[in-house]
Amino acid sequence: MENLQAIKQRFGIIGNDLHLNRAIEKAIRVAPTDISVLVTGESGVGKENIPKIIHQLSHRKHAKYIAVNCGAIPEGTIDSELFGHEKGAFTGATATRKGYFEVADGGTIFLDEVGELPLTTQVRLLRVLENGEFIKVGSSQVQKTNVRIVAATNVNMHQAISKEKFREDLYYRLSTIEIGLPALRDRNEDIHLLFRKFASDFAQKYRMPTIRLDQNAVKMLLSYRFPGNIRQLRNIAEQISVVEETRLITPEKLVQYLPNNKGNLPAIVGGQSSNSDFANERDIMYKILFDMRNDINDLKKLTLDLMQNGNSEQVQAENHQLIQKIYQEQELPETQNVEVVQIPQSSTVPSNYEYAETIEEDENLSLQEKEIEMIKKSLEKNSGKRKLAAKELGISERTLYRKIKQYDL
Repeated sequence: MENLQAIKQRFGIIGNDLHLNRAIEKAIRVAPTDISVLVTGESGVGKENIPKIIHQLSHRKHAKYIAVNCGAIPEGTIDSELFGHEKGAFTGATATRKGYFEVADGGTIFLDEVGELPLTTQVRLLRVLENGEFIKVGSSQVQKTNVRIVAATNVNMHQAISKEKFREDLYYRLSTIEIGLPALRDRNEDIHLLFRKFASDFAQKYRMPTIRLDQNAVKMLLSYRFPGNIRQLRNIAEQISVVEETRLITPEKLVQYLPNNKGNLPAIVGGQSSNSDFANERDIMYKILFDMRNDINDLKKLTLDLMQNGNSEQVQAENHQLIQKIYQEQELPETQNVEVVQIPQSSTVPSNYEYAETIEEDENLSLQEKEIEMIKKSLEKNSGKRKLAAKELGISERTLYRKIKQYDL
């Protein structure tokens, strides 16, 4: 029997990850038997290599090896593809046709994306696994076949079973031996090695110098999560090889080819993104409220200090500026009307006066009126273009739209 390294070289497998080596060793050991095998792992991890190893190291290596992508065959024709059909079995069946299980008799069938099989087809497949029998579509004659089935899926089979999308008895028949392949992000030491191999291959293919990553670019590559796994890494290497003129790739260049780069941050688990977005918005609102509180406290202190110094005009000017700052930076809710604090023209201030308790209304100094006037002028100046007006006013376009609707401008 060939050793592990020889198998890797023979089938073009790159990497020295412990879990990868364990999966290949299991494939080597199970190959001489006729046990059904289920290969699991995310899309793009290279699951198609395992059935090839199993077939080539088995006594069936001189017989047929057929790979079938179950997810790519329409539900209405998959039974005919797998088991064949008789002439006239359905519209368009102008002749008798052999299915894959009949053609591959004595060999191996690789059922990729087996989790996508319809339930009716799963029943037929279960019968093949149990006693090697199948019936063509439109026929009543039972036929025998001697095939070895290796299946693969990126679906969580236990969830599929709980949702009644996959038969539990079929799962246990397929997974007599289960071989799991690790995701690329869990093979950190293999990422750069694979990238260099792909870069070398594409340099030969397109007859150009091989691209290289500088030290910082390597660190960035290793921190990326690669949701598309090896397939994605290969595509990235090909894109850079073709597009970039310089052969030394920096992080600034590399980041352009890493979509939605999140570094080593954990991926969002299905169904939790909305909660995460809500938490982020909540944190932002808390920060805004704390900043507003600090600004208001500053306003009170400033009012008290300037009142004690007797400079009421300066108090009003400072109050007006600070209130404008609070409004523009924090975007106060539209229901809150803020008025300028009016200071009595008096040089004497009671010693027990800590904060201004009353806010006098002054139509001329109303921020609401000034706000309407500013919005009108800005809209006129920018020919009614809200985006430009919002930028000039220092507020978001969404807030400007709300104000326009509120004041019926």
